[in-house]
Amino acid sequence: MRGVNRVMLIGNLGRDPDVQYLEGNIAVAKFPLATTETFKDRAGKLISQTEWHTVVLWRGLAELAQKYLHKGSLVYIEGRLRTRSWEDKEGNKKFATEVVGDNLIMLDKRTDGTGHHGPHSNSHGENIEGFNADIPPMGEPSQDLPF
Repeated sequence: MRGVNRVMLIGNLGRDPDVQYLEGNIAVAKFPLATTETFKDRAGKLISQTEWHTVVLWRGLAELAQKYLHKGSLVYIEGRLRTRSWEDKEGNKKFATEVVGDNLIMLDKRTDGTGHHGPHSNSHGENIEGFNADIPPMGEPSQDLPF
């Protein structure tokens, strides 16, 4: 039997995407993504738990992230987990677990150039619907996020 390695996250960017270009002009973007769950404890007190994920996007998705995403952007990311290991300068073994995204949907409301808001256009009026047609847009982001 084959395994399944799928991750689906909805969260806010913790900072602007860091985009680098590798040999062959291959773009790779990396950014932290915060997902927050809110629940009530036994006493009825509202508790929020934020989990931070490192997201890596390649090629066209990396370029889209560089062009349209910024700190605080609300996004849906779908991909797989990847764990890397290496040795630091002192010879200590280090590990990093990342979400390698293969689907990105921007969930922020954007203006379409006419002052109207819509989930499928950016602030420059460009149509960006081609890469996010599979999932319907989400509602307004929660006001209690730390961004």
